[in-house]
Amino acid sequence: MTRYRNAAAFLLLAALWGASYPAVKAGLAGIPPLLFAALRFDLVGLLVLGYGAARKQRWRLSRSDLPSVVAGGTLFIAVHNGLLFIGQGYVTSAVSAVVLSSIPVLSAGFARPVLPDERLSPVALAGILLGLVGVVVVANPNPNAVSSPNPLGVGILVLSASAFALGGVVTRPLRTTLPVAAYQGWLMLLGGGLLHVMSLVRGEPQHVDLTPTVVAAYVYLVPFAGAAGYLLYFELLDRLGPIEINLVGYVSPVFAAVVGWAALDEALAPSVAVGFAIIVVGFLLVKRNAIRSELSG
Repeated sequence: MTRYRNAAAFLLLAALWGASYPAVKAGLAGIPPLLFAALRFDLVGLLVLGYGAARKQRWRLSRSDLPSVVAGGTLFIAVHNGLLFIGQGYVTSAVSAVVLSSIPVLSAGFARPVLPDERLSPVALAGILLGLVGVVVVANPNPNAVSSPNPLGVGILVLSASAFALGGVVTRPLRTTLPVAAYQGWLMLLGGGLLHVMSLVRGEPQHVDLTPTVVAAYVYLVPFAGAAGYLLYFELLDRLGPIEINLVGYVSPVFAAVVGWAALDEALAPSVAVGFAIIVVGFLLVKRNAIRSELSG
């Protein structure tokens, strides 16, 4: 019974996060991208931090927490999500989700030069290269292809995924004793503040067009895909472990494609599906030992 509950919760998380891509796309019609991301994490951060405080977990920052919070808030939230929201203005929801599914593969690539103890076998290196090939296939830089994704948008999303992957590597040695909910809440609040600054520097208009679609997108992204999604992720992280829960990134593109097609009439180019399959194979090669250990355990 527990296995079925975990499977249902896993699919729910994939659906919540997969549908967030079309929601962002819809919200961009009335809110500039960096301002939209900032407003989202302002409120999600308060909700997640409040959840930790309500459970009487430690939520106040100490000096030793600052390096990890600053690095994580900058890379995980501000840079990653800022580029993600900008990039989604150029491509479909499915393309965004597929490119972001390359994060675990990119993480392995960044770990080698940043963390010398992280050794890459020839097979893992081949998996990283295969993942990058998958991203190129998704981009399908063919000017004669009518349904080809915008290469600029794909490039921005690759930078977004790279920022998240680099954040995971950089923050690994920066230990913090904060509970997960409090840690994530502070990352979001700091990242949201940085996104506001980035929005001003970029010269974005600081006003929003609150159409019913934009309001619905924001409401979905904050309490549902945001607070509920992250809290569900924390719960599943404890139940399933990091290897299994990270597979959610390979299920959410399915929901992104379906919701994008149904709600926004987005088409799915064949190259996106092919590139996604290649990225998944790359991930399996990079994480084969961890997956084998997880399955045997």
